Amino acid sequence: MTSRLPSPSVSAGRGALAALPRLPQLPRRTVVKAAAATAALAPMASLALAPAAHAAGGPAFLHGVASGDPTPDGVLLWTRVTPTPEALPGSGLGPAVAVGWEVAVDRAFTRIAALGTTTTSAAADHTVKVDVRGLEPGTRYWYRFTTGAAVSPVGRTLTTAPPDTATAGVRFGVVSCANWESGYFSAYRHLAARTDLDAVLHLGDYIYEYGTGEYPKPPNVVRRHEPRHEILTLSDYRTRHGTYKTDADLQALHAAHPVVAIWDDHEFANDAWSGGAENHTPGTEGDWAVRAAAAKQAYFEWMPVRASTAGTVYRRLRFGRLADLHLLDLRSFRSQQAKAGSGSVDDPGRTITGRAQLDWLKSGLASSDATWKLVGTSVMISPVAFASLPANLMGPLAGLLGLPEGGLTVNADQWDGYTRDRKELLKHIKDRSIRNTVFLTGDIHMAWANEVPYDMATYPGSGSAAAEFVVTSVTSDNLDDTLGVPADTASLAAEAAVRAANWHVKWVDMDAHGYGVLDVTAQAAQMDYYVVSDRTDRKATVAWSRSYRTANGTLRVERAEQPVR
Repeated sequence: MTSRLPSPSVSAGRGALAALPRLPQLPRRTVVKAAAATAALAPMASLALAPAAHAAGGPAFLHGVASGDPTPDGVLLWTRVTPTPEALPGSGLGPAVAVGWEVAVDRAFTRIAALGTTTTSAAADHTVKVDVRGLEPGTRYWYRFTTGAAVSPVGRTLTTAPPDTATAGVRFGVVSCANWESGYFSAYRHLAARTDLDAVLHLGDYIYEYGTGEYPKPPNVVRRHEPRHEILTLSDYRTRHGTYKTDADLQALHAAHPVVAIWDDHEFANDAWSGGAENHTPGTEGDWAVRAAAAKQAYFEWMPVRASTAGTVYRRLRFGRLADLHLLDLRSFRSQQAKAGSGSVDDPGRTITGRAQLDWLKSGLASSDATWKLVGTSVMISPVAFASLPANLMGPLAGLLGLPEGGLTVNADQWDGYTRDRKELLKHIKDRSIRNTVFLTGDIHMAWANEVPYDMATYPGSGSAAAEFVVTSVTSDNLDDTLGVPADTASLAAEAAVRAANWHVKWVDMDAHGYGVLDVTAQAAQMDYYVVSDRTDRKATVAWSRSYRTANGTLRVERAEQPVR
């Protein structure tokens, strides 16, 4: 459900814009030292956190600015204006207000490329979304908003290459699972410092629905959610989104790069499916359809995301002839999760994608002429058997994954719980000889590098259909957090057991927090994994951990000895 704003007026200049120089690229380092990181972060910190000029008690831009879903000729811009002090997110208070916006080719805004005005009100929670068109492809822009005397922070964004042109490379930051109560968003801060990214891909769990102290449990709550209770209503979801967007590191990320986002379950409720969720009790929490509609409305109001058909997030972006990015919605249409260990995971009547979305994905993969077919999927598609885990780790890992402790053979919330959809998709890839498919995944609070086997039972003989790179969480609990032990201690046995039972899993890290950087060229797609030093430290440093790549035409995953520079 899109925010209810009138269409903006747009004017744009063309011509000399494409000839402007791109921003200089920061050098990549294996380890980012604290002092160097502080220096590199300063420009974007001032960009994102510039004071919103306004008269005392007058309008203000308190939640930053954002851009998203870039195209060759445009980008979606976002902000939220607080017209009066009482017009807080979710309050339903405050007058309608006119908001101006500008897009320029320089940070000083001396060369305006597009400008216009729009109006927002409490009906849209005073959020502003402008779909700017008429820009030049492959060009860096700066943007800002104004209302009265108030001026927003400045953001920068980037349009994509024309769909029919050769592109030397494209680079994405990749993140997932950022629980406010579990820690600080240092991963966002470090991604904001990079000037070599075309966009940041957010694979879901941008917010969490829990009440304070529900997840994580005290004493591990680093900071408390607003509202303090579990969110259920439109006002609740708006307030929670507003709370997250007061975070300085999150504001810096959005101001620095366009964000391409999909949702997972916690934007709604834990283990959401089309008719309910594990964390939803109809008897006391109302009708699921009403709650889900409220969550979707708040999401589209507060995120720089274009809604596709039926008010969902599955859609496709293109980056020249180098890459098509297919983005999935794996919550709106799925059947209820099967019980772990039951034969119902193979029921042909059950689906994770829904028929229309699966057909859309299959058609898009088959018709793509891009070198790489990237698929953003919020949950892991690679099959994983957990039955060989040591007994002392079975319970904690089952708790982390939300599954019964007695029969942790598969994670039924992932594609493992919907085997017919996966089998149909992988057969389609094989029958059509679709090359260079890479699944990009979040959700599981661990980092993985996998080959996606056609048939796990006969792998590697039966071959690999695709590569899959899974990023760990920004802050949400993983195995060492759940066990309360230092990283790389108890998890080592679990990681070894998983790899021994799953030969297609080339690497798994169950302990880190951080992000990935995906570098795509004609030769290879490589994921560089970065970890933050301490999720509870506002000033956490970051270090490179590992890198894995899949070379053009191989359908295999191999370790890379260093990050792409």
